[in-house]
Amino acid sequence: MKLSAPITGIAVLALGNLLSAQTPAKAGNMVEDVFKNVQALKGITADDFMGTMGIMSAAIGFCCSECHNNAGTDKVDWAADDNPRKVRARQMVQMVQKINRESFNNRQVVTCFTCHHGRDIPQQTPTYAMIYGQGPTEPDDVLTNMGGKQTAMDVINRYLEAIGGAANADKVHSYVATGTSIGFGGFGGGGKVTIYAKSPDMRTTRIEFAKETERPDSIRMTNGKTGWVKTPLAVLSEYQVTGNELSGARVDAMMAFPAQLKTMFTNLKLATPQGISDLPGPSSQTEQEKGAGIGQDRAVDVVQGTGPGGTLTTMYFAKDTGLLLRVVRYANTPIGRIPTQMDYSDYRDVGNGVKLPFHLTFAWLDGRDSIQLDKYQINATIPAGKFDTPESLVK
Repeated sequence: MKLSAPITGIAVLALGNLLSAQTPAKAGNMVEDVFKNVQALKGITADDFMGTMGIMSAAIGFCCSECHNNAGTDKVDWAADDNPRKVRARQMVQMVQKINRESFNNRQVVTCFTCHHGRDIPQQTPTYAMIYGQGPTEPDDVLTNMGGKQTAMDVINRYLEAIGGAANADKVHSYVATGTSIGFGGFGGGGKVTIYAKSPDMRTTRIEFAKETERPDSIRMTNGKTGWVKTPLAVLSEYQVTGNELSGARVDAMMAFPAQLKTMFTNLKLATPQGISDLPGPSSQTEQEKGAGIGQDRAVDVVQGTGPGGTLTTMYFAKDTGLLLRVVRYANTPIGRIPTQMDYSDYRDVGNGVKLPFHLTFAWLDGRDSIQLDKYQINATIPAGKFDTPESLVK
């Protein structure tokens, strides 16, 4: 079936079949070491392959079961049946690579989404509603500097003032935040959230589900040098992140300490102002999102810069309050950029004269977490094991 909400609850594997989901994929594991029958995308790491499958799923609006029989059940056999859809997917990847190689000097200009836009069969004919209506409103990934008297740094400085001032923000070196989470589609019935953060670039988010759900913990962690993801019910349930994904995890970790925004980005530019709304999601999540600022359309100033590892990052700051409302970061794959989005709202005083967000929405190509925090412990002492591996965290 097709999904009416963004992407899947389970990672999609359209170009290769699972070899082993029980053994965690470690740094340097190439996709052909972890999966078998990979034909079109050899030579990339396992974590990059997972993201590549996610962007393909998003581009055509498919979930696992539309290419893999019995996906989402214990009867699935990922290695069986090279059906016509999987064969076509490989052909399309090779076609896109050829177009970029021969027509754009090997630059990634054309991707799956260029033609498909969430449809399995690309639309061929324009509608009059599009011709005479508002037309496409999606902004480009790479934005153009607007120019004028206000600069990107002016917007960042205003944000720091809005949360209590740069001097107070600079005094926050670590924190432990706790709260609750409602997973995508209500899976797991919600869980206990703990976020460990330590400057400059260490961050771990752990979601513990009730025992009766028989759902393992969900964990995302980085210590700035390595990172791990552990996701229940995914095809590859635990893997070490490297390259683009590790750089993105470092961006998330560094954004947890607002004072670092002044130094962590290069090529800062102030783009054209926009309007944003709440991130859509299933009613099982959105009906429980009650924090301050939720349910309001907001006019925003848009700042874009290049973060650690060359990670393209776009930030959206409320024009009325100056507060940071959204961050979208991009990772490159062989078939297009992967967006990861974090929305912030419900800012409150956490001590030391600083305000931090109590509601977070983390969206990636494999789900959407809605997190409501209830407490921050500022400048808490955090053991190093909290940023090591999923196993060390659980212990």
